[in-house]
Amino acid sequence: MRESGIGGARLLVVDDNRVNRLLLTRNLELQGHSAASAENGRIALEMLRRESFDLVLLDMEMPEMDGFQVLEQLVNDLQLRDLPVIVTSSLEGIDSVVRCIELGAEDYLAKPINPVLLKARLGASLEKKRLRDQQKEFVRRFATPEVAQDLQTSGFALGGKRVDASVMFVDIRDFTPLAESQPPEETIELLNTYYTLMFDAISAHGGIVSLIIGDGLMVIFGAPVPQPEHCDSAVRAAMEMIETIDLFNVERTGVGKPRIRIGIGIASGDMVAGYAGTNERATYTCVGDTVNLAARLESHTKVAQRSILIDGATRAALGDRIPVEPLGPIQVKGKSVAVEVYAVLVEN
Repeated sequence: MRESGIGGARLLVVDDNRVNRLLLTRNLELQGHSAASAENGRIALEMLRRESFDLVLLDMEMPEMDGFQVLEQLVNDLQLRDLPVIVTSSLEGIDSVVRCIELGAEDYLAKPINPVLLKARLGASLEKKRLRDQQKEFVRRFATPEVAQDLQTSGFALGGKRVDASVMFVDIRDFTPLAESQPPEETIELLNTYYTLMFDAISAHGGIVSLIIGDGLMVIFGAPVPQPEHCDSAVRAAMEMIETIDLFNVERTGVGKPRIRIGIGIASGDMVAGYAGTNERATYTCVGDTVNLAARLESHTKVAQRSILIDGATRAALGDRIPVEPLGPIQVKGKSVAVEVYAVLVEN
């Protein structure tokens, strides 16, 4: 919907009576809206899935597909279920009104339609849509598309479920002395550029960033949207991240700035993923032994002097598709037995 308040909305009139369609469309246009029309529910759904509308004025009694069937289709369509619908009908009885509201209709107007009442109901419905659109935009801005989709599909609830996924931790090496050597404004600019580059590589391979702590990132592959080859996706994302940093360093050294290096740890397996926090403030994250191992592997990149370290489960899932170097077992903090570690071979 356009920014000019509730005016200028794009509306769809659905009615099998040609005179009703023409009169209602003209009324809406006189109110400053843009109105299209459809003669039955089937055509209306085709138009809604092809074009963008702000609200639907829907008749109930129509051939091919009546209004009730249209409402049933809309409520089960993730892309359309939040589209406000005002039912315009000559059906009598409270049962019809109740059924329409239960199927997701925003409002109900009996025919013949009172123009003053129509204008008021349109204004209220479009204002609700504007607020819902603002809320969706807020979620999209502060959550990944995958988390936003999960929220829209499943709703929000604290807690999690067991998933098979890969977790990545990435960190800029020697970031503290680098930050101390330059003005804070330059550090913020560096971090924002770093985030942009890393997020692009991560999202290109289906990962979601669940945590940002300074220069450190925690990334999940395989949740909330399942990924059959999440191990491969995580490692390929890591390789692209290293390549991207190498290209970024060419630019930095060209203007006399120091190179930056990153370390990446990846572990795969069983974990619990979901929303943690409170009802007022929560984040999508994952917990478990696999997550802890990934964090330890990232830390060990400094000791091993390797850019990307992975665990045995990730290595087994890769097969021979990506070259790795076995580094042998290492004793990881918090683990009672040594863990087999592999370095992903990347060009430097």
